[in-house]
Amino acid sequence: MAEPAGSDLPGEPAGFDPSGRPVAWHAFYEEARARLGAAGFESPDVDARRIVEEASGYEGPSFHQGLSTLATKRGVAAFDRMIERRLGGEPLQYVLGRWAFRTLDLLVDRRALIPRPETEVVAGVALAELERLAGSGRRLAAVDLGTGSGAIGLSLAAERTDTEVVLTDISPDALQVARANLAGLGRKATRVRIVEGSWFEPLPARLAGATDVIVSNPPYVSAADELPPEVRDWEPAGALVAADGGRADLARLIDGAGSWLGPGGALVVELAPHHVEWARSRAAAAGYTDLAVIPDLAGRDRVLRARWPS
Repeated sequence: MAEPAGSDLPGEPAGFDPSGRPVAWHAFYEEARARLGAAGFESPDVDARRIVEEASGYEGPSFHQGLSTLATKRGVAAFDRMIERRLGGEPLQYVLGRWAFRTLDLLVDRRALIPRPETEVVAGVALAELERLAGSGRRLAAVDLGTGSGAIGLSLAAERTDTEVVLTDISPDALQVARANLAGLGRKATRVRIVEGSWFEPLPARLAGATDVIVSNPPYVSAADELPPEVRDWEPAGALVAADGGRADLARLIDGAGSWLGPGGALVVELAPHHVEWARSRAAAAGYTDLAVIPDLAGRDRVLRARWPS
């Protein structure tokens, strides 16, 4: 739990109402709900809670208890900044500056895509493939291509102690975010390497024909697709949009991964549901076996898993 804003700072002024009376966090929570609801936000209660949690430091089980405590000057200033940013259309994740992904609490900002539940499924499929290949006593090798915030690759490193992970991205800005999140892994960070470059280009030569899992959430949106304003106006377009109707980067991954996978290794990629049949056919033509499509939490086809022949 984050430290309550203003705690251990005796004498710090609290938030006050117009008559000069101290105000508890409950009043700010109700204000946020009302303002966000009036502005037409889809989940004003959720957004209001997350903003008040961040401003007050009372999170999770302590939230309702924290609502009865007096707001602090520092906390109210943070609350005001976050509410204005959210009302301006900025995604909640960027407003908060952090977001949960599987076991991790990740730094997130406009330099990288927001980690989403669909991508947690991708990480889960990659972890299952590593589990399938484990047991020989050797160190496993995984690669997260186009890592962005590092969400997938750092989850592999955090949840498997037998795996070395390489993260790549062509964006130096995104890699700054990934490096910040890597620092949060502690000792597990020693098994992670971050390299800058496009897709397979920066990978160390020793991984050629010896990688156990290659995983990626590449750009797969077509330039012609209509995106919600929160996505279109705030998230990096280079991590979203791909040429050839959203298929160009997927094609590069499917065509190139075979040279890097070891016998029985797996390629795991996130994709749009309407790309599934095309991607499955391309993978089969490239020589992969044991092809599978895994749905996301909403039941939509979202992940292609393709294994390289043993």
